[in-house]
This record gives sequence, C-alpha cells and structure tokens, in this order.
Amino acid sequence: MEDLFRSYWWLLFPLGWFVSIGFSSLLNYRKQKDALQLIRTYAERGEQPPEALMKVLDRPIDAENESRAYDYGSHGRNGPVFSLVLFTMLGAGFGYASYADIYGAGDAFLIVAFVMGALAAATLVSLLFGRSRQD
Repeated sequence: MEDLFRSYWWLLFPLGWFVSIGFSSLLNYRKQKDALQLIRTYAERGEQPPEALMKVLDRPIDAENESRAYDYGSHGRNGPVFSLVLFTMLGAGFGYASYADIYGAGDAFLIVAFVMGALAAATLVSLLFGRSRQD
C-alpha cells in the first residue's frame, strides 16, 4: 500500500482540483437555492422581488468561475500576467533541469520545458491581443 502512494503521489493534484471544483459547484448551487427561497417569500407576500435577485437565477451555476477566468475589466489584467509569469518560471525551471540532466531525465524535462514555454507564449499572445476583443 505504501508503494502505491509513493508511485502515484501526483494523483493528489487532480483529485484536489476535482474536490475544489465540486465544492465550488456546491456553494453556487446553495446560492441559487437560497435565492429561490427568497423569491418564494416575496411571492407569498405578494411583492415583486428585486431585479438583482432575479439576475442571480439568470446566470448558469458556474458563471462566476467562467467570468473570473476571462474578465479583464473589473479585476484588471492580473490573471493573465500571473499565468504568464508562472508558465515562464516553470519553463525556465524545467529547462534548467533538462540542461543539468537532473535524475538522468533531461529529455523528459526538455519536453515539459517546451510545453511550459508554449503555454507562456500563448498566454502572452492572449494578454496582448485579447484586450482589443473585449473593448
């Protein structure tokens, strides 16, 4: 059993991602459920619910997560800048690991360095040219 955890330790990362996405979906579901309950109380009193409350139901459950990923307006451009720095630093680190032939796996590190470099380049292009699309 110990060997299983030693060999597949990296599976903790995707499993953690699945758990965090599931928890986020659960919180969004409860938010919409609470909004429906509040609308029901307005209806029982015979009052019109506020427009802002009705807009909560217009959006899909995961709309907040999607809008955060691509929203340059209200949150600034920090998301793509963070991704650019992250991918660049990871590419440089894996490039150095390839150059130094750490663990005798230089070729594998080189492949990962190229992938990280491609992600950094794609993020840079998105950062430079994606802004004009949203203006």
